[in-house]
Amino acid sequence: MSDVPSVFVDALVRLGFLSAGEAVSGSPLQGGVSSDIWRLRVGNRELCVKCALARLRVEKEWLASPARHASEVLWLRQVALFAPGSVPGVLGHDPLTGVIAMEFLEPEAFPVWKSLLREGDVSVDVVEAIARLLVRVHATTSRNTRLATLFDNDLFHQLRLTPYFLSLIDQHPDLTPVLTEIVRSVEHNRKAMTHGDFSPKNILIGPHGPVVLDAECAGWSDPAFDLAFCLNHLLLKAVWTPSAAISFRRGFELFSDVYLSGVGWEVPGELEARAARLLPALLLARIDGKSPVEYIGCAADQEMVRGFARSLLLRPERSLAAFAARWFENLSEHLSGRLPRNA
Repeated sequence: MSDVPSVFVDALVRLGFLSAGEAVSGSPLQGGVSSDIWRLRVGNRELCVKCALARLRVEKEWLASPARHASEVLWLRQVALFAPGSVPGVLGHDPLTGVIAMEFLEPEAFPVWKSLLREGDVSVDVVEAIARLLVRVHATTSRNTRLATLFDNDLFHQLRLTPYFLSLIDQHPDLTPVLTEIVRSVEHNRKAMTHGDFSPKNILIGPHGPVVLDAECAGWSDPAFDLAFCLNHLLLKAVWTPSAAISFRRGFELFSDVYLSGVGWEVPGELEARAARLLPALLLARIDGKSPVEYIGCAADQEMVRGFARSLLLRPERSLAAFAARWFENLSEHLSGRLPRNA
């Protein structure tokens, strides 16, 4: 056990979970890039508590307002209204410190989707359930003027558009017109409540379906961003676990089909085209942006992703199926080229 930071103790006292001077024990949870996250025991109760950081734990400087805790709570509570059980319960929120207290979900019963994908487990049922949940969030909240007003801030720009897209301009100045146009498109198509970090590391696979965590990047934005953000991970995981490339392609196609079949707030083909436009920018961002994926460390793999992303940014696809076909054909050629001749 570690000494519990005073910010959590003070917040729990204010929220009524602790009496002044009462003992609390716990330990930090792994994977907190943008927040301090702890598992705490208060009496006979276990809690997950988190507090947003002003400077994220990445190599390149990345600053963001800790005030994003309010957006996260709003997203979690809103989704709990129409999809109970698909988010952890928010037990308390201390606006003074930004501390959020949530129910703790045991890892044994709620494995992280990223861990399953690492093993090549691309379950059809899981992919379908996650896609249905995502499109349900967007469909339910689309055109909700109250939510649009509540999320009216600059956090999505701070946390996603600048670090993921605009930060690439320093290394890829020739892509400036393309990247700035992508940012303009996202800002122009703000149509629903978005999660902003809808990735396998933030999705638990529970006994009754997926549970989505870490909505720090939540906002009122383009739903195509969430779709592309998740699909991007299915592409990159095929580089991480190439033996399951066929399963990742099927998962990508299923996710796309299920999601697009639920789009009713706009023409599905228009959203699909925006997602296909976002994908190469996201691929490049996870190699050269402020938040590169940690599992693609081989220079040859990085260059393959970089080259493919640049090519598709300059000659985009409008179809997600066509995008996937080009990606997996390119990946197959890359893997064949790096394998020993007798493999």
